[in-house]
Amino acid sequence: MKKTKAGSILAVVTAFTLLAGCGGNEAGGTTGGSNGGSGSEKPAQAAETNKPTKISIMANLHTAEVPSDMIEKMIEEKTNTELDIQWVPDGTYDEKVNASFATGTLPQVTYLKNAASLINMRDAIRNEQFWEVGHLLKDYPNLNRLKPEVLKNTAVDGKIYAVYREVPLSRQGMIYRKDWADKLGIKSPTTVDEFYDMLKQFKEKDPDGNGKDDTMGLTDRSDLVYGAFKTVSSWFGTPNNWGEQDGKLMPEFMFPEYMDTMKFFQKLHKEGLINQDFPVTSKTDQQNLFTTGKAGVYIGSMADVSSLEPKVLEVNADAVLDVQNKVVNGSAEYGVWSVPGYGSVTLFPKSAIKNEEELKGVLSFMDQLMSTEIGNLMYWGVEGQHHQMEEGKVVPSTDTKLTDREVKPYQAMQVGGPLTIEGFLEPKHLSPVKAKAEEMIVENNDYLIEDPTAPLESVTFNQKGVQLQEMIKDATYNFMLGKLDDAGFQAAVDNWLSSGGQQIIDEYNQAKQAQ
Repeated sequence: MKKTKAGSILAVVTAFTLLAGCGGNEAGGTTGGSNGGSGSEKPAQAAETNKPTKISIMANLHTAEVPSDMIEKMIEEKTNTELDIQWVPDGTYDEKVNASFATGTLPQVTYLKNAASLINMRDAIRNEQFWEVGHLLKDYPNLNRLKPEVLKNTAVDGKIYAVYREVPLSRQGMIYRKDWADKLGIKSPTTVDEFYDMLKQFKEKDPDGNGKDDTMGLTDRSDLVYGAFKTVSSWFGTPNNWGEQDGKLMPEFMFPEYMDTMKFFQKLHKEGLINQDFPVTSKTDQQNLFTTGKAGVYIGSMADVSSLEPKVLEVNADAVLDVQNKVVNGSAEYGVWSVPGYGSVTLFPKSAIKNEEELKGVLSFMDQLMSTEIGNLMYWGVEGQHHQMEEGKVVPSTDTKLTDREVKPYQAMQVGGPLTIEGFLEPKHLSPVKAKAEEMIVENNDYLIEDPTAPLESVTFNQKGVQLQEMIKDATYNFMLGKLDDAGFQAAVDNWLSSGGQQIIDEYNQAKQAQ
């Protein structure tokens, strides 16, 4: 397990994703004033014809409903474009991208939801199915501010094919009902044992005081990465995807800490301290269990407290939320898994973009999305409607239903972020728990567990990684549900090894030696 310090990451990045990102967050609003960052360049095609350039987009939808087109129309007007945005729900997004790729129907601007999605596209990128853009970014004043070190993490064979949305390196932690904890005399947990005790009391001691046995400890969803499992696994000391064992790179599920984590979740499931159907629970349903007072702990992005708090208060005005990041197992040191510096990335399919001239027009549009005016509009919305300004900072509207409907979905289309968008507005935190979450996200930068294979390449992983990982995913869930024992899980690992996993191990270790 490798931990690194990244204290130089600016706190403003946290504020950016505290309200947005794959974790689900609250939106606010602003038009952002002047069009700084030279976002005035018009797409090449439009410059020639003065007619709106048609741009097709596939974007990840993190909200329950497709947004209104108010922000879309404002972007169209400011960029002289005609947008065709295909909103795809988060739960089926990768499936939709893969299906569209297979049928040659990807749009000109295709967002991929995370690093894993990009890895899955490496072979297609190598087969020249997407445009290389690295050599062109210097020609666009806003895109040119994207960080070279982050772009490098998205590269395939040293070439840049994507632009990215910024995220903090690790937002992971827990959000819990402090009013429940205070009532039961429970302090904020700092060890796994204390965490377990909190979950147990939240189920058994009637924390909401209604005299009914209708509460549980933890709410989780069908996501081993951005749900609770991977974060809790960090508390147990599990490596991040891959780790070193006797000087050799091995996958995380071959470490004893991974098994310890599975046994912990199996115990939670057996004792009813977690929602019994968590392997098939959606993110929306997971959050509903928390916001409606059925569960007292939510593990994932601490940034989610921004959107969860107002929804909890709608149900119970006396509720109090708190956040915690540093939980350890016994005497172990705290560590938390990290991402490679970007959240979603954007690819440009050759099936949708016919030539480099058309590509330049699309990149001009992406460049405008990074301008001061449009960058702030997409993230904060409209001043006076989705937020107010106080002391030069944004105070988001408390009407989260409005911002969820009109602004939040467009945050998934953001390019860059606070470190790269000139004049990006900062939020003014009116809620103490939101401010505390931001501080803890920044604090996580000093305790990162990196994935040592992030800069490495495995041909077999590119070809079979997703299929093989399904074996481990299914085995992990079945173990936690009590359907597999230690020997059964080991059989799944052996199947993984014999089906190509051993080749992946060998290739990663060869790549490591060649560095």
